[in-house]
Amino acid sequence: MSSVKMDVEKYLERIGFVGPTEPSLEVLRSVHMRHLMSVPFENLTIHSGGQVEIEFPMLYNKIVNQQRGGFCCENNGLFYWLLSALGFRVTLLSAQVKNLVMGLYGPPFDHMVLMVTLEGQHWLCDVGFGSGYILPVSLDTSGPQEQGHKAYRIRKDGDMHFLECQRDENRSSGEDWAQLYKFTLEPRHLQDFKEMSQYHQSSPCSIIFCKSLSIIQTPSGRLSYIGRNLTTIKFPTEDNESVVKTTRELKDEEIPAVLEEKFGIVLKSPLTPKDEEITPPPVIY
Repeated sequence: MSSVKMDVEKYLERIGFVGPTEPSLEVLRSVHMRHLMSVPFENLTIHSGGQVEIEFPMLYNKIVNQQRGGFCCENNGLFYWLLSALGFRVTLLSAQVKNLVMGLYGPPFDHMVLMVTLEGQHWLCDVGFGSGYILPVSLDTSGPQEQGHKAYRIRKDGDMHFLECQRDENRSSGEDWAQLYKFTLEPRHLQDFKEMSQYHQSSPCSIIFCKSLSIIQTPSGRLSYIGRNLTTIKFPTEDNESVVKTTRELKDEEIPAVLEEKFGIVLKSPLTPKDEEITPPPVIY
């Protein structure tokens, strides 16, 4: 843990959280949701001439002071620091994301997630996945956990845990659970993720390197910028039983204004839009 102290009030103001901050499930659920609704999953630093360094003070300065977002190690790394500062018992975990197109898992430390232990219960937290769950997922049950139009579950195989999700349209059959990522409960440290952070910033096998992107959760769905496209996803409601997806192609000169208006992102250097195919990794995990 960094010896530099965090300005907790400024962080909570950044994510629009108000109310008591004593460690509780209610507070955990609220700060988790508020972070996802306020801080985008984005990698625009590396597509505007910069590099990301995984250090607590640098993450805080970027996400809180500069009103930016970040990819998994940035968002979850800073969220870990916040939860620790609030008095939660939180553990960094290494996860391996499954590519749904290629059916392969990424290498160890491919993704960072958090486990919070609270009153004897264990909760999986992740504010750095882009299109993941809004509220913490219980690690103490294998049953479905419903969140809006999706359900999530934790499946165990020995020491390995698998996070899986199921969409509304698949619930009636009880089938088609999609694997999102796998992980163990072995405690990790922030510096353990530095090598993979560099890999994601430089490898043609990584979506972070291949696509300039920014994704944020909204009260009604999700907003995504990738390359030169802006996609709005609206989740099912009582009036509309299916997901509604609309995409608008952007001109290069439109992108900075869209990033500022929709994601609150103002870049210091010009962005190079990128949307290339991801190269399959040479190793199967």
